[in-house]
Formats: sequence, structure tokens, C-alpha cells
Amino acid sequence: MTEAGTDPAKDALDVATLSYEQARDELVQVVSRLETGGEPLEASLALWERGEALAARCQEWLDGARERLAAARDGSAESPEGAE
Repeated sequence: MTEAGTDPAKDALDVATLSYEQARDELVQVVSRLETGGEPLEASLALWERGEALAARCQEWLDGARERLAAARDGSAESPEGAE
């Protein structure tokens, strides 16, 4: 059994509920374990898959933040001209 769990659907759901900081911190731990080595092949593959899911979750958060910043920037640029 891997530390990430045995149910891929449950693991995916868990990743989807993580905050950026939680996903980033767990990703750092996963990378550290992979770099250290010593894990059996099956556990290494499970860690790699978990790391990929965590990295994707972090990217989702970053993309969302970028979109919010762009919207705020666009909104503030339009406010002075559109103000009544």
C-alpha cells in the first residue's frame, strides 16, 4: 500500500480539495522521497502519479490567480473612464 492511498479516484478527489499551499507542501515531500530513492518500483510510480496530480493542482491555483489579477487589472483600467 502506498502512502498516497490505493483508490485513484479518492486520491484525485483529495487533490482537488487541497489549497495551493497544501498541494505545494505535499509535492515537495513527494519530490524529496523520489530523489532520495529506496522506494520499490510500484511505490515510486504511485508517488510520481501523486506528484503529477499535485503539480497540476498547483498550476490550477496559479492559473486562477493569474486570471483574477488580469481581471482586476482590466477592471481598474476601465473604472476611471467608465465612472459616472
